[in-house]
Amino acid sequence: MTTATLARPAARPDRPASAATVVTGIGVTAPNGLGTEAWWAATLRGESGIGPITRFDASRYPVRIAGEIAGFVDEDHLPHRLLTQTDRVTRLSLTAAKEALDDCGTDPADLPDYGAGVVTASSAGGFEFGQRELQALWSKGGAHVSAYQSFAWFYAVNTGQISIRHALRGSSGVVVTEQAGGLDAVAHARRQIRKGAALMVTGGVDSALCPWGWAAHLAADELSPVADPARAYLPFAADASGHVVGEGGALFILENATARNRDARVYGEFAGYAATFDGPGAPRLADAARLALADARLRPDQIDVVFADAAGTRTADRTEAEALAALFGPRGVPVTAPKTMTGRLLAGGASLDLAAALLTLRDQIIPPTTGTTTPAEDCPVDLVTTPRDTRVRHALVLARGRGGFNSAAVVSAC
Repeated sequence: MTTATLARPAARPDRPASAATVVTGIGVTAPNGLGTEAWWAATLRGESGIGPITRFDASRYPVRIAGEIAGFVDEDHLPHRLLTQTDRVTRLSLTAAKEALDDCGTDPADLPDYGAGVVTASSAGGFEFGQRELQALWSKGGAHVSAYQSFAWFYAVNTGQISIRHALRGSSGVVVTEQAGGLDAVAHARRQIRKGAALMVTGGVDSALCPWGWAAHLAADELSPVADPARAYLPFAADASGHVVGEGGALFILENATARNRDARVYGEFAGYAATFDGPGAPRLADAARLALADARLRPDQIDVVFADAAGTRTADRTEAEALAALFGPRGVPVTAPKTMTGRLLAGGASLDLAAALLTLRDQIIPPTTGTTTPAEDCPVDLVTTPRDTRVRHALVLARGRGGFNSAAVVSAC
């Protein structure tokens, strides 16, 4: 792996450098690595975190593999009082938030009152907690249901618990757009920075690896039936058969570019973003990408790598490949999907891709896609299948959520 020092790009026309929104902290919980650097090193080595499900007995289900976060001991990360009132997804979120805040070097206590907030994305909320309490209700009665069920299951619980634990009393919220949510949340946080917030914690983490959640995953009919973890999730391949589910994601610290005045480490600028919604028979992923480039004031030929949504089904992969070919030309830009090592993480997936894009800018190396060796003829993409050392200044991240959500984001070197 090589590390390069990049010259700071000139300010974009009609926007002063101080107006930029930058990422100063990253926290990661992923199936192939707990913590940012552990996950990134494993990703560059091509190490997968996908394997047989151990969190519950999956022997009677047609799909029995997932991307689980192994070695996460709850008591090592949270006090007991929080363990009794939180779902696994919230525990993972609190862990990622702490890492991101420690990484950015800012003590929230030193910020103005109401100067920092939290915006997260969630697709399922505290699913496992909800299942446990509903089982208690059905089998034992209402007296046996925890009072914490009133909020532990809720989509906004991660935002709430992060804000409480770190006394972040500024503008906060949650977005629910499935896989696209990891980008949508960061974009919402950028709006708050532009309105004057000093700091925002943002991104997405999800986990729904329990029988109740698994039933929902199976009902979508998009999971690969292949039992071999190395061959189950093959985006852009001719024999693609669906995706693998995982848990985890990434959280970030966003600040105004004046963070450089305190010598903050800046991973990159969140330079462009757009979201679209599919119409009947009219996928609009390409429009989201074009609008994100326009927001970043960049041309397609200035993008050095694309982190693909990589749905893993033939129709969806073909649609994404066509969108990329329309924007960049066939095989016109390196494309990668490191989520093949973690599975699709719902709201956490695009956030983890965003973290990978930022570390690509830092280290000047594109992480690989595993599993797929050669894209199908009808998917004309330059798929990165081994780590690729190259000059990277601007990266495009794409995400699609169930129901027609499309999001695209551009991160740029600072």
